[in-house]
Amino acid sequence: MRVLFVCVHNAGRSQMAAAIFNKLAGEAGLDARAESAGTHPSERVHPNVARAMEEWGVDLWRIRPRTLTDDMAEGAGRVITMGCEVDEAACPAVFMKGVEDWGLTDPAGKGMDEVRAIRAEIRERVVHLLRESSGASEGHLNNS
Repeated sequence: MRVLFVCVHNAGRSQMAAAIFNKLAGEAGLDARAESAGTHPSERVHPNVARAMEEWGVDLWRIRPRTLTDDMAEGAGRVITMGCEVDEAACPAVFMKGVEDWGLTDPAGKGMDEVRAIRAEIRERVVHLLRESSGASEGHLNNS
C-alpha cells in the first residue's frame, strides 16, 4: 500500500502524517509506505513540528518539503489531503479528484501543546487508516 499525504506547504501536517504512518507500519511489519508533498512547499519543516516528532524518535529536521507531482499522485493507492484553511486557492483538493480530506488544523505558528494535539489527532487517523487498509490489530500498532 502506498499513501500520499498532501498539504499546501508540506511543512507540518503532511510531514507528520507520513512520518507517523511509516513509523507505525514499519513497527507492525506492514508492507505499506507513505510520502508527503505540497502544492507550494516551504523551505523547511516547521520547527515545532520537527520538535514534536523528535519527541517520538522521528527526525524531520533534515527533511525538505517537496512539490506535489502528477507521478506522485498517480503512484499512490490513496491520496489524503490535510485541510485547506491555509490557502484555499492552493489547496491540493482543488487540483485533485478522488482524494480524502482530513481537515486538520495547520500547525504553523502554533505552540508545542497545540502541535502535540495535532500530532495526536494525526496519529489516531493514521492508526485507523492502517487498521482499515491492512487489518492490523491494536496490538500490532505501537502506542507511541
